[in-house]
Amino acid sequence: MILVSACLCGVNCKYNGKNNLDEKILELVKNGEAILVCPEQLGGLPTPREPSEVKIINDEIHVITRDGNDVTEQFNKGAKEVLRLAKELQIKKAILKKRSPSCGLNEIYDGSFSNNLTAGNGITASLLMKNNIDVENV
Repeated sequence: MILVSACLCGVNCKYNGKNNLDEKILELVKNGEAILVCPEQLGGLPTPREPSEVKIINDEIHVITRDGNDVTEQFNKGAKEVLRLAKELQIKKAILKKRSPSCGLNEIYDGSFSNNLTAGNGITASLLMKNNIDVENV
């Protein structure tokens, strides 16, 4: 079984209420090979919601909305829920949405809300990798 970002399967759970449908990922779900997760929703954030980006503040990782609200707690809660599910189901692989503050791998937005990218990982992607779960991005 593989964990996949729900937005990649056509679920309208992105910050703007839309999705990032990827037919290949959806096929994995249809074939019973994957399970959907949305860390932001699991963390208690609504859809739609204010866009968020990862920002380093005083050497600590925070997730801040465009309006300046700190939603780090919700992102951490969602990441922990995804990890709990992965452990419970003995999942060793995740395919997540690139550049997301939750799911991004190796490259995320820089926290300036100016579409600039920087090296880094999303909150959920980082936690999964720290727990020996292979993460890929689409």
